[in-house]
Amino acid sequence: MSRRTPALIAAAVLLPLALTACSTPEGDEPTGNKAAAKSDGFPYTVTNCGVTTTYKAPPKRVVTMNQHVTEIMLELGLTKSLVGTAYLDDKVLPKYAKDYASVPVIAKEYPSYEQVLATNPDFVYGGYSSAFTAGDGRGREAFKKAGIETRLNTESCAEADTPMETLYEEIREVGRTFGVTDRAEAWIKQAKADNAATAEKLKDLKALPVFVYDSGDKTAFTAGGKGIGNELITRAGGTNIFADLDKSFGDASWENVVARKPEAIVIYDYGATTVAQKKKRLLGDPALKDVPAIKNKRFAVMPLSDAVLGVRVPAAVEKLAAQLHPAATTS
Repeated sequence: MSRRTPALIAAAVLLPLALTACSTPEGDEPTGNKAAAKSDGFPYTVTNCGVTTTYKAPPKRVVTMNQHVTEIMLELGLTKSLVGTAYLDDKVLPKYAKDYASVPVIAKEYPSYEQVLATNPDFVYGGYSSAFTAGDGRGREAFKKAGIETRLNTESCAEADTPMETLYEEIREVGRTFGVTDRAEAWIKQAKADNAATAEKLKDLKALPVFVYDSGDKTAFTAGGKGIGNELITRAGGTNIFADLDKSFGDASWENVVARKPEAIVIYDYGATTVAQKKKRLLGDPALKDVPAIKNKRFAVMPLSDAVLGVRVPAAVEKLAAQLHPAATTS
């Protein structure tokens, strides 16, 4: 996976919020930048992952790289601004399918610098820092020299211990950049309400020790204590057994998995290896036979796109909570 960069950046997030305030019916969309350009708030200056940019008007021709940032654009009603997209980990949510189908897919994974330039963009939005790998010619400086502004999803550079607040700020800054502040703030308001509702259902429950299995054989590639993945577990009524791993994702020994006795295993679903294959690997490992989650066959499943900093997060919290604590969330 491209997420396995040297920085081991985080890997994505469900949001079944039927937000009429955040989406605009076809034909009424003010995104095309005529209405957006009339909005107040420009020039707008923002510092994103060390890069400071001043926008005199909303970008008009956008390329997105990585699914979660594509879904942010779609959720905010910015489909008409998209001239290209790339790199899905799984399917976009059904609510975005029609809009997504209208956007040219310029590469199955990361496009080359030349493929991006061919769309004549004025803005490129990357989800992981690997989207802007300088060695592949896609560095943010290279785009800047070509007159193209860039944004990197802030989970890749955030140092705060409050990833949900980082998500709200990501949505807020993208909304400001494109002149759709009202949509961004409406989404944030609804997300906070949904998070509060889930928290209320779980308030009296004991947290369940959870191990995240992303992939790996000799070692377990798992969620660490940084990033939205760890907060998802916490907000869903769990305790990440590798929260002391000081990164969003990293490798852990199987000996430590056994020693920390997880009572549930969250499997990230993406790519060529199926959930069934991952379960078979875990259940068939004799070294794990005494792990409570293995003995009780207690698994939860999350699409990778649920576990990254995007608009799926609040619904992903609720969905994971329902798998970890079904009695509490269905009452």
